[in-house]
Amino acid sequence: MRYFEDIVVGNRVVGDDRYTLTAEEIKTFAGQWDPMPFHLDEEVARQSPIGGLFASSIHTVAIGVKLSHAIPQEPMAVVAGLGWDEVRFHQPVFAGDTLRVEAEIHSKRESASNPERGICVSRIELFNQRDELAVEYKIASLLLRRGS
Repeated sequence: MRYFEDIVVGNRVVGDDRYTLTAEEIKTFAGQWDPMPFHLDEEVARQSPIGGLFASSIHTVAIGVKLSHAIPQEPMAVVAGLGWDEVRFHQPVFAGDTLRVEAEIHSKRESASNPERGICVSRIELFNQRDELAVEYKIASLLLRRGS
């Protein structure tokens, strides 16, 4: 288990897993969670400024979460997630795109309210098969300190 003290700012890891989206998956997810016409109908999507069926933003973030949890490394002593910041969508993610993830420890600090905890901020980046940055976000996590 990696505790707050073990976390090194600047440490970067690259996930091994890949995830390829299908048109059917995009439509199914959007139908339940983000029913915009350009996520549901290929003809509407072709006529949109994007020009083709693309995944919902929350769908791409969910894939980033899944891929980041699959990175082979010792687990962190996370107590809870504290929040997300600076979520940016740089490229649309289309049906047929294959995504991969990279994660970096952006910052860390001791908790001001609990000396047995620390706060770590990770930057998650999701790239497509052309190594274009599609999505990035920062996520803050509350971690146990060693011996707590």
